[in-house]
Amino acid sequence: MAEIIHPFYESHRSAMEAAMRHRLDLAEAMLCERAHLSNIDGIRQEVMDEFEIVLTQMPYVGGAASRMSDFFMRLMGFMAISRVLRRHGVSLSVIGEIERETYKAQLLTVPEAERLASGRQFMSSENQTLLREQATKSHQKEFPEDFVYDFVEPGPGDSFEFGINYKACGFCKFAARHGDEEILPNICGLDFDAYATRGIHLERTQTLAGGANHCNFRFSRLASD
Repeated sequence: MAEIIHPFYESHRSAMEAAMRHRLDLAEAMLCERAHLSNIDGIRQEVMDEFEIVLTQMPYVGGAASRMSDFFMRLMGFMAISRVLRRHGVSLSVIGEIERETYKAQLLTVPEAERLASGRQFMSSENQTLLREQATKSHQKEFPEDFVYDFVEPGPGDSFEFGINYKACGFCKFAARHGDEEILPNICGLDFDAYATRGIHLERTQTLAGGANHCNFRFSRLASD
């Protein structure tokens, strides 16, 4: 019996597949030069086939009502890329470099004004209020694969505007279930460029994937040029 994609992800499937094809276009030169792969068309097909598997494995955490659904839809495709490249013997460090540079290049195709507006919205007092409220409402019973986090207020002498301590991570749960622990840190590494391209500085010194008891995200605004 074929595995089923959740209807919420099915409704976004064409956009996610288009984003994957775009990533592979951006990564092509690096796959040749750094990963030393020659059959790029074959690699592309393997990745897209693996992505179909990943789509059936993606946990549902509330759909449009959960901000974490977007995290899964934007980043889970890198699990497919990592799995395929590992099967072809590419080192974890090279996979991490390729994925991070590819993701940054993809993010930078969005107009700067749009990216910076998104960053301002994320750092806004309104969004901080929303994050505080959501941090007090755990969806673990309804959606056990969801993220769990605390909102962190800056203390005396702190330079960040606010923080989030993730106590449970949907990606970590996914990786543990499907044997992807080895490639998980590369997914974590994508966060820095995701925020920097929106004008936000992320400081993080520990992660759940690295063995800590929480991921300590700290956010501040990057200085304008």
